[in-house]
Amino acid sequence: MIRLGLTGSIGMGKSTVAAMFAEAGVPVFDADATVHRLQGPTGRLVAEIEAAFPDTTGAEGVNRTALAEAVLADPAALRRLEAIVHPAVAEERAAFVRAHDGAPLLLFDVPLLYETGGESYVDKVAVVSATPEVQRERVLARPGMTPARLDAILARQLPDAEKRARADFVIPTDVPLAETRAAVGRVIACLSPCERG
Repeated sequence: MIRLGLTGSIGMGKSTVAAMFAEAGVPVFDADATVHRLQGPTGRLVAEIEAAFPDTTGAEGVNRTALAEAVLADPAALRRLEAIVHPAVAEERAAFVRAHDGAPLLLFDVPLLYETGGESYVDKVAVVSATPEVQRERVLARPGMTPARLDAILARQLPDAEKRARADFVIPTDVPLAETRAAVGRVIACLSPCERG
């Protein structure tokens, strides 16, 4: 089994690329989706997050906007949040691996892979990348996103150029979808046991 980490800065098209891997039959562990579930209406982290960050949860679970405002500008608060979330995500990831025992390739979609030391858990890393102009346009089109909020998020992320330099594979998303899909196919072929012989 090969564990492939998929990462990329905000707005780079990682979800689209992860979906392409899934369509090709590769089991995908989506760290963001896992966090959303853990912090959702019946999520097991809601009470602990409310205790640590009062008034950031409600009937719908964690209010992500309120939580972001509570931690983004406060490194100590962010570390407290990560100490709650990361162990729970690690448990979910381990369960995912057990559920897909025997699969030749697993994809781990982790936005902050390098920032959290997650590359130590995977065998190879693919970075999803686009030009800064395309990235900014995509992110600022999201509801509630502002240039200041985007800058705060980017300040917490490793620069795209550094991610690309450290990656085993770079998958472009500022090209036609067919080209991105072809790049995904090349990564899968490169990591396929029969191809590696």
